[in-house]
Amino acid sequence: MLKFTRNKLASVYRKDGKTLSVHGVLEDDIYGLEVDLDLDFSRMEILAIRGKWNRMENSQCPRAIPFLQEAVGFRLEEDFVRKVQKIVGRKACRHFADLILECCEAARDAAAIIQREGDKEKEAGLTVAHLFGKAKDVPKAERPEKDGEPDNRVAGGVVIDLHVHSFPASPCSSISLRELIEEAKEIGLDGICLTDHNHWWEPRKVEDLRQKHGFLILRGNEITTDQGDILVFGLEEDIKGIITLAELRKKALAANGFMIAAHPFRGFLTFGIGYLGLTVEKAMERPLFKLVDAVEVLNGKVAERENSFAAKVAQGLRLPVTGGSDAHGAGEVGLYATRFPGPIQNERDLIEALKKGGYSPVVFRNRCPD
Repeated sequence: MLKFTRNKLASVYRKDGKTLSVHGVLEDDIYGLEVDLDLDFSRMEILAIRGKWNRMENSQCPRAIPFLQEAVGFRLEEDFVRKVQKIVGRKACRHFADLILECCEAARDAAAIIQREGDKEKEAGLTVAHLFGKAKDVPKAERPEKDGEPDNRVAGGVVIDLHVHSFPASPCSSISLRELIEEAKEIGLDGICLTDHNHWWEPRKVEDLRQKHGFLILRGNEITTDQGDILVFGLEEDIKGIITLAELRKKALAANGFMIAAHPFRGFLTFGIGYLGLTVEKAMERPLFKLVDAVEVLNGKVAERENSFAAKVAQGLRLPVTGGSDAHGAGEVGLYATRFPGPIQNERDLIEALKKGGYSPVVFRNRCPD
């Protein structure tokens, strides 16, 4: 049986205000080579190029290195691919030509991202707070108790943190259930959803917690899939390990559940990690978004631009959007949440509200200083 593996990676860094630096690596079962390029950001022109063999087929391969310099001065224009293939591919090595083309394509997309970020900074310094508003701006109604429990109706809506983690259900969390619930009540949330990692909460235990604390506590699950983390509500199954998103979708549909893509672009907009050149249009084509019901666009564990990017993608796809703190510590609870227009008393109400729509992500409390 024939087995052959080839890996190609391009990493882009902004060297200064005028220059992009790109590092490319190609590794397969025969060749191993690297290339470094400097490109003028405004003109998209190759300023410098350096190549290196790590593993080669024969003693003639090193002769290709000097011919790489003939690509200096090439601009990423209409005939760029033809020129690289003709000059570098024929005189030097087709493997170097392929790697240079990969690096330049990544640089082109990175430049587009930088340009959009610059345009966004000019838009009056908008932040997620400007985009989604603050939940505390909504006046709360009187909240009479009924049968020992508070009626969680709010003038203007019910605010629930849909994404929190507790210890020890989530080993990465540093906040106990008691601390989590007390913090949520203290800051004025109307409820929380326990979404511990691949952890199924027993209904009776959560109901006991709700009765004990007189506070709305709902169940969810942050499940690891082959396409990222998914917040799932209404699925009565304890899923361990990684499951395919397609299989999870089947299970959720059978249970009449609801699936939210959690922090879908965490790390995707950082240069050098393999997701260079991600545009809103390209992101909208991800299979992930065909298999979820909503997108989390306010998450307390990612950068503002990643939240903003998620919001643009969701808007383009016309998918509902939610907010959740992704809290792993007390000071993070309620950083972001979701406002629902009507009362929510239990998990059935929550799922019906999620399916109905009309809710919105909100900035609920100020982020604690580092």
